[in-house]
Amino acid sequence: MKSGTGSTARLQAPFSRVWRGLIQRLMISLNTRTGVGAWVVYAAVRSVFAIMQVFPMDWNLRTARLLARVWVWLTPRHRDLAIKNISESLGDELTPAQVQRMAHRCLENWAMFAVEVICLSRLVNSFTWNRYIRLVDFEEVLRLMISGRGVILVTGHYGPFELVGQLIAALGFDIVAVMRPLDNDRLNRFLVESRRMNGLSLLDKKGATGQAERVVTEGSLLGVIGDQDAGRKGIFVDFFGRPASTYKSIGLLAMQTGAPIVIGYGRRLGKVAKYEIGVQRIIHKEEWEGQEDPLRWISEAYTKAIEDFVRVEPSQYLWIHRRWKSRPKSERA
Repeated sequence: MKSGTGSTARLQAPFSRVWRGLIQRLMISLNTRTGVGAWVVYAAVRSVFAIMQVFPMDWNLRTARLLARVWVWLTPRHRDLAIKNISESLGDELTPAQVQRMAHRCLENWAMFAVEVICLSRLVNSFTWNRYIRLVDFEEVLRLMISGRGVILVTGHYGPFELVGQLIAALGFDIVAVMRPLDNDRLNRFLVESRRMNGLSLLDKKGATGQAERVVTEGSLLGVIGDQDAGRKGIFVDFFGRPASTYKSIGLLAMQTGAPIVIGYGRRLGKVAKYEIGVQRIIHKEEWEGQEDPLRWISEAYTKAIEDFVRVEPSQYLWIHRRWKSRPKSERA
């Protein structure tokens, strides 16, 4: 009996790999910027978007968690990358079994994030936001925003991070978020337009420096993702105990404009559509003016604040994000 079971498993394994390979190649062929492949992906996403509007948000989030299992089956390298990054960042604090579970929860959370990107923009508005969101340590930030001063808002690839900008727009504030355009042009136009309809403007990160300075100097709010790999020319600061290349633009913009930097987060509360949006830290001009190297000090300060809120619920961080891709010269040598 055991021998038969083993033979069946050996036969199924190659069959599973073949199907997985075929599906992966299909996905790659569709992942194009323009043309038929781009249109097929766009049509599929819009269809899913329409279907999801029929169901309660909590049902859609449950579906997302089921789809995360398919994700792991199709692309186990994502789970393996999450395990690697979690082990190297938190391995001293977790057992191997805990690392495995956290990697799985990470993929679940990001499947739910994809659903939230599609659905939450219609649910969260100036009248309904408090049904889904609770605010934490938001008083000083509200005073800054009401004052009409330009403010730099920094967050990371953590939890429902898009919800932060959507909430601020729903509260009636002018906010511009810097984004990396999606590879699919049709899908990117759909996303930009849907966000604009809800009061959130998006700014292409390529060549955004001059426009970003204008946004801040004119007294608006600028939203930035602060945990992206900046390549070999970035400034290397510690993130979870390892040097990570960090963009200089946030620090330089703060130094040029004198604008305060608010490091905030969005956090999912359980497995339903309940969220917390809070402020981890506010960095004021007076803090960096007396520093020997203000740019490095600012970069270290906001990166440390991002790490602090990730540590509260690390399974909601995008551990498949290649945060440590670039290495400093000393390591490359």
